[in-house]
Amino acid sequence: MRIMISADMEGATGVTWTGDVVPGTEQWQRMRRLFTGDVNACVEGLVAGGAKAVLVNEAHSSQRNLLLEDLHPAARLLTGRHKPLSMMQGVDSGVDGVVFLGYHTAAGSSGVLAHTYLENSITGVWLDGVHASEGRLNAALAAEYGVPVLLVTGDDLTCEDARSYAPEATGVAVKECVSRYAAICLPPAVAFSQITEASANAMSRAGRREGVVSAHRIEVEFDATHLADAAAVVPTVELAGPRRVGFDAVSMTEAMKAFKVVTHVAAGAIEGIYG
Repeated sequence: MRIMISADMEGATGVTWTGDVVPGTEQWQRMRRLFTGDVNACVEGLVAGGAKAVLVNEAHSSQRNLLLEDLHPAARLLTGRHKPLSMMQGVDSGVDGVVFLGYHTAAGSSGVLAHTYLENSITGVWLDGVHASEGRLNAALAAEYGVPVLLVTGDDLTCEDARSYAPEATGVAVKECVSRYAAICLPPAVAFSQITEASANAMSRAGRREGVVSAHRIEVEFDATHLADAAAVVPTVELAGPRRVGFDAVSMTEAMKAFKVVTHVAAGAIEGIYG
């Protein structure tokens, strides 16, 4: 069995605010260790449950946050940016399951550091008319390759969100959301233990299914009209409202590639504090 971990950072143990996840800050250096601890705890459980190989795909910001020198020896690390499938790079490589580790809720939702791809500026994303977190988008992509979501970790609201798009997946809440920048956190040793146990148990659901490829529509709403105007320049993308764009794609793979372009173009249209 080969398993992939898509590792984001906002939902990692102890993370509650901007300084925890922005590369280069003192707090980020501290939280990198806890983030790596979450990943190692997950790898430990997956291996105990029967995984023969584990690929960890860095999915946060610079995608160079995990400490390779401290990584569990049973894992391999895919690090760095500009990957065609971004957070889900490797899902097309024949893996038998995926873990969403350190995930968070969607832009426009309650949750610790809730957002969808852009830290701000995006106020909501909809997949086929359903309000979508990164988890929902990535689960739809995994389904296209027949890869089940085995486990989701993050705050309690992230686990609740996961039940709507991956009801068979196990959820581990490493913190309880109090506000966007506050949470009641488990001690790392407790969080790691829970992640390891849940990962081992989740391996019973590993195994590729038949993938289903179908057309999808994504709509993205921004907090300013000029961001929608900028994104609408992308071929196939159209204005769907003053601050909203939408596009159709023949598959989830193509939809996510287009979504990646839309977010990059919109981010590039922000200048200074008048974003």
